[in-house]
Amino acid sequence: MIKRIILLCLLLQIVMVKAQTQVTNLTTEGLTNPLGIDNLQPHFSWQLIAKQRNTMQLAYEIKVAESETGFNKDLLWTTGKVISDQSIHIPYNGKPLEAGKRYYWQVRIWDNKGKLTTWSNVAYWQMGLLKENDWQAQWISPGYEEENDRPSPLLRKEFKINKKVKSATAYITAHGLYEAQINGKKIGDKYFTPGWTSYKKRLQYQVYDVSDMFTNGNNAIGVMLGSGWYRGYFSLGNFKDIYGSDISLLFQLNITYTDGSTETIISDGSWKSSTGAVRSSNIYAGEVIDARLEKLGWATPEFNDKDWSGVKVQSFPKNILIGTYNESVTRHEKFIPKKIFTTPKGEQIIDFGQNLVGWVTLKVKGEAGQKITISHAEVLDKEGNFYTENLRIAKAQDVYILKGGKQEIFEPHFTWHGFRYVKLEGFSGELKPEDFEACALYSNMEKTGSFTTSNELINQLQHNIEWGLKGNFLDVPTDCPQRDERLGWTGDAQVFFRTASFLRGVNNFFVKWMKDLAADQFPDGSVTHVVPNVLADFERGSSGWGDAATIIPWNMYLAYGDKRILETQYQSMKNWVNYIQSQSKNNLWKQGRHFGDWLFYNVQDDLFGDSAITNKYLIAQCFYAHSVQLLINAAEVLGKTDDVKAYNLLLQEIKDAFLKEYTTANGATVSDTQTSYVLALHFDMLPEKLRQQAADRLAANIRRYDTHLTTGFLGTPYLCHVLSRFNYTDLAFELLLQKTYPSWLYPVTKDATTIWERWDGIKPDGSFENSDMNSFNHYAYGAIGDWMYRVVAGIDIEGDGIGYKKIRIHPHIGGDFNYVSADYKTPYGKLSSNWKINGNRLNLKTEIPPNTVAYINIPTSSLEGITESGKNLSAIKEIEIVEKKENIVIVKAGSGIYEFSIPYTVKK
Repeated sequence: MIKRIILLCLLLQIVMVKAQTQVTNLTTEGLTNPLGIDNLQPHFSWQLIAKQRNTMQLAYEIKVAESETGFNKDLLWTTGKVISDQSIHIPYNGKPLEAGKRYYWQVRIWDNKGKLTTWSNVAYWQMGLLKENDWQAQWISPGYEEENDRPSPLLRKEFKINKKVKSATAYITAHGLYEAQINGKKIGDKYFTPGWTSYKKRLQYQVYDVSDMFTNGNNAIGVMLGSGWYRGYFSLGNFKDIYGSDISLLFQLNITYTDGSTETIISDGSWKSSTGAVRSSNIYAGEVIDARLEKLGWATPEFNDKDWSGVKVQSFPKNILIGTYNESVTRHEKFIPKKIFTTPKGEQIIDFGQNLVGWVTLKVKGEAGQKITISHAEVLDKEGNFYTENLRIAKAQDVYILKGGKQEIFEPHFTWHGFRYVKLEGFSGELKPEDFEACALYSNMEKTGSFTTSNELINQLQHNIEWGLKGNFLDVPTDCPQRDERLGWTGDAQVFFRTASFLRGVNNFFVKWMKDLAADQFPDGSVTHVVPNVLADFERGSSGWGDAATIIPWNMYLAYGDKRILETQYQSMKNWVNYIQSQSKNNLWKQGRHFGDWLFYNVQDDLFGDSAITNKYLIAQCFYAHSVQLLINAAEVLGKTDDVKAYNLLLQEIKDAFLKEYTTANGATVSDTQTSYVLALHFDMLPEKLRQQAADRLAANIRRYDTHLTTGFLGTPYLCHVLSRFNYTDLAFELLLQKTYPSWLYPVTKDATTIWERWDGIKPDGSFENSDMNSFNHYAYGAIGDWMYRVVAGIDIEGDGIGYKKIRIHPHIGGDFNYVSADYKTPYGKLSSNWKINGNRLNLKTEIPPNTVAYINIPTSSLEGITESGKNLSAIKEIEIVEKKENIVIVKAGSGIYEFSIPYTVKK
């Protein structure tokens, strides 16, 4: 009997522990256990797991220690009990942090159920090198004279270890790209490091824990370098060596032994240099590897380097070195051939079934000197032949020269390609699927969103949007990944940011990129078209492109709730607005080179005025007002009251000038296009009394084009949002589901697996648009994903609840959808909205993360018949009925899973 009672008590205790709130997912600077932090006040965040509904944090306590077991001894910092519901972006405020040192932290919270949680699991972060003199390493370059094709240098250093290693940290950066090894094993899982930044002002270094990579006795470090973004032919036009002609390494290895002693191995004049199998490597051209020249074991201590050259010690600056916070490029999905075939021209082709960015790994056996060329393409032409004209001058070829004998495995090191198809030349024998594998490479950001519906074409569209992000978020947000471009176009990035924030955790990715935008911004405040800037000086200052300086920081603040992005970028935002003001006369921005509504619907031989041309200066005026409004928003958050007052006055003058210059007395815009009305309405350029008539004109325009959109890059992101705002959601659904050109689904009907640059990249007759500008992986039009998440699924921020502290669930039922399901990982945890029509009932299921509150908009005009988890809504004590509108009942609920069943009549 006593045993039964004890067992029952234990089981009850286990159940109670599981039911209690728990603290989980601790992050430092938004990263899990990061290395190389150089912020002296890193920010801490965590999430809660709670079984009970309406769980909120009331207080927290953080402890920071210098060892994993040091929490019961002398602490480096403790907050004590802090009365606050804040669980994200809490700054460290303890004793000064030291370079290279690892720190450990825990947190516990008090919830509104009267419970104190147990301490969380221990998390850690490690500081980077904080001052210039923390770098003992010297910059080194190869000591030999480089050949014209610039074979990738190999740099090596041997050293001895006669003690047991406790910990070891490697700090590495380069002019160019690097791949580093210790004793023949790759350091880390990153590619294309140190990444691409505004190299002359900001150069990242990476930090690696290499504690377990050494042997007792002789050891070796080997580093191979590639030109990458730093040098060689890159950018639009015949630009070469934009950042420099050298290729160089900075390497520092700090070792701590178990006896407490330390040692530092650095790049210096004692290193050796040579070349190996990689004979040339260029982002656009591809890579040439001659396996006959491979130096086997060159990164191991057994290798004989007596014939190698020395190195040159360089005096390049170290005061521009910065830690890496954005997630580096890593390997991801693998694809096996979907089809192997011969084209009408006799070309040997492999179809991997997905337009992806990365490379092909090849297994081959052949004769010494045999040359195999792999060419890459996104599409086939209408006859079924390999098509590469849209790559322009990018060769996009990898060439492998065999050593001969045993089976050999080839893949590039310092280049990548955008492709679905590859062409094989020089390959003898049968092409076997098992000998080829395509590997996707992109920045390793956490997947945060998913969106599925009952419509398979829409599901494919969502797939294409996701793969557009994957292919173009390769260390910077590029416009396209395949042709001789691959640049960080500001306009593309700003229109897609909000969608990107649903799909992936892009905060650190864009923090880094926005700092480069500010670094490359001109003294007059103008913003370059691409970031980092590799175009000529005159390439700057376009509306909708330069406005990335204001649009992205504000939307980052909304999505992630971190005020630091506004603090960091505020001067850049202000400089951009002041630049526009300096270019304006009578508050009208009517000069400068602007891209306008890029790639809008354009009819060739336009005899009847069907092309949707929107006045570029009308567009510029709208974005001028929008940037001023966002600057005002940021100034309010940061408490800059003088700026708020001054720019509010300016904003009214800009809007008054817009009305006078670009609208009639009855509210028609001078261009009378979809984009003109969309921008005027979305940016509130019109007075309240003229807005609905403008929306009516927009709807009429859409009907005039037989329910097709005609917008380009700048109008498309806001089109459906404006329609929904002004009671035309049904029309927005019709646009979304339109299958013929121009529409979002037209490329889907043409077997697209990514978003196209043009609405008709492949025309209905199978021919192509102009090859000079016709990418088939170009994410800008994927901005419709934002509307699908925020309106169709209904996941959004409520009011001032930045970072999803306050949530709005407001699904819109329409189109031919029977169900829509969307999940999103907010900074506080999983948020979901799933709706399904089931006969004469609408089922709405939503999950709200702990420590947040949600306002759920139930699509019905009456409380009658609404149930939640099988009970009458009015009987659910955790739910507060806030407001009843004409067709909406708004309820307030805290964390938990809610399942509503609502009377519903299907629209006919």
